[in-house]
Amino acid sequence: MGLSPQWQLRERTSMARLPDRGAGDTEPPRVATTPVPMVAEAPSLATGTVREQAIARMDWAALQRDVAACRACGLCQQRRQAVLGVGDTGADWLFIGEGPGAEEDARGEPFVGPAGKLLDAMLAAIDLRRGDDVYIANAVKCRPPGNRTPESAEMVACAPYLKRQIALLQPRLIVLLGRAAAHALLGNQGSLASLRGQTFSYPEPAGESGGIPMLVTYHPAYLLRTLPDKAKAWEDLCRARALMRQAKSNARPSV
Repeated sequence: MGLSPQWQLRERTSMARLPDRGAGDTEPPRVATTPVPMVAEAPSLATGTVREQAIARMDWAALQRDVAACRACGLCQQRRQAVLGVGDTGADWLFIGEGPGAEEDARGEPFVGPAGKLLDAMLAAIDLRRGDDVYIANAVKCRPPGNRTPESAEMVACAPYLKRQIALLQPRLIVLLGRAAAHALLGNQGSLASLRGQTFSYPEPAGESGGIPMLVTYHPAYLLRTLPDKAKAWEDLCRARALMRQAKSNARPSV
């Protein structure tokens, strides 16, 4: 498949997670072009309410407690536990998926089933490792019933948590895994295939110039069902690695 030997799927595993909507497009691999920046922050991340302002002041410990007790949408009714995220809280790399599945809901950690194993293999293919300069989060923190794709209102309810995670992490690069994650940060801008190959920008905190580069690729659960698109995902990972190198080279030296 033209992939690193570290990234091999030994058997096709049936997944409970539904494939990302719009991710089944079969366009040929896109060639990266001039970066296309976001002109404004996604509507789902708008601030202003008392709850959002409170979340915006939380540290990691307070954020974990608040997510665990959250009742902001109906997803809380059937969850076993909320899943904030996992990894290095000083990471340069941030990977964002859609939401917890059954195994994640049981264990309290994102990407722990077959899709998680594939994500780990994808990370290894570009010399990364879970928990080492990598943080993994989801657009929503509670499992949608039947592992369905999160609804827009559910992503809006969780958006202040994701926004705060990004503010605390201050990553150099954000990789959006699947259309739901892309929708959470970019809005409904089209199919996943149409978003691949572009570079978006997550706004930096007020008073700072530039932004955090973001790119979109396939969710590992989708790749388990659609093996030919692993080659496209490999292209995306290679571009992500190039963007990270560029981000590091452009970083101002520490004083």
